[in-house]
Amino acid sequence: MAEHDLQLVARRIRSFPDFPIPGVLFRDISPLLKDPDSFRACIRLLASHLKTAHGGKIDYIAGLDSRGFLFGPSLAQELGLGFVLIRKRGKLPGPTVSASYALEYGKAELEIQKDALEPRQKVVVVDDLLATGGTMCAACELLGQLQAEVLECVCLVELTSLKGREKLGAVPFFSLLQYE
Repeated sequence: MAEHDLQLVARRIRSFPDFPIPGVLFRDISPLLKDPDSFRACIRLLASHLKTAHGGKIDYIAGLDSRGFLFGPSLAQELGLGFVLIRKRGKLPGPTVSASYALEYGKAELEIQKDALEPRQKVVVVDDLLATGGTMCAACELLGQLQAEVLECVCLVELTSLKGREKLGAVPFFSLLQYE
């Protein structure tokens, strides 16, 4: 079942050379989102991994703005958990905490509402893709400010040549698909 599901997911990722700039091979998840069987398979695979790795120890799934919002709520529902938002700066009402991270052309900030989590709650961070790891690392820092425990970070796609996994340090990381 797992191998069949993984093949179903992999077949729905397409590649676009030289997008958004020359030399970049863009991995497009749009076909996966369009196909309910493939999307369900993706969620099943991520949920299965998290159940095996953490059992019932996860309190929340945290999704990164914006594509983490596509996978996070469905994954949370599959696991019977709540979902919390990690947004780009200025998108959340009420008191927030923030963490900045470097972009190739400057810096950006992520925010979470101060009351989104209680200290020591256990969280898994989800996004669609891990590239350089800057956004995921900032999300872990942000959760640390709330004294939450990041159990793991998970993604659908990992671009291994960019070594984003290394930026996460001791935080465990899992991806369904790996590309150079």
